[in-house]
Amino acid sequence: MSTNLEEQAADGMMMCCASCGTAEVDDVKLKTCSACKSVRYCSVTCQKEHRPQHKRACKKKAGELHDEILFKQPESSYEGDCPLCCLPISLDKTKSTLMSSRE
Repeated sequence: MSTNLEEQAADGMMMCCASCGTAEVDDVKLKTCSACKSVRYCSVTCQKEHRPQHKRACKKKAGELHDEILFKQPESSYEGDCPLCCLPISLDKTKSTLMSSRE
């Protein structure tokens, strides 16, 4: 049961508790795993019961999410990298120390 639920979670279609299979309805609000954000639980008890099966996949997915956020570059918020220090040069000339005039 757990492997099928984890496959659904990987597809982003998880709409039931990963542990007991309770579907999300008006009176049952599922809470998303805070680390990997790919599985949902109806209660803390279900989350604790499912933890041994979910732990390895959770760590892997959380690491992937962390890397994706960490290495995500802004689309066009800088002109390029400084040839001396390799830091990004800001497009906003008022915030860039390299482009501001000295008095």
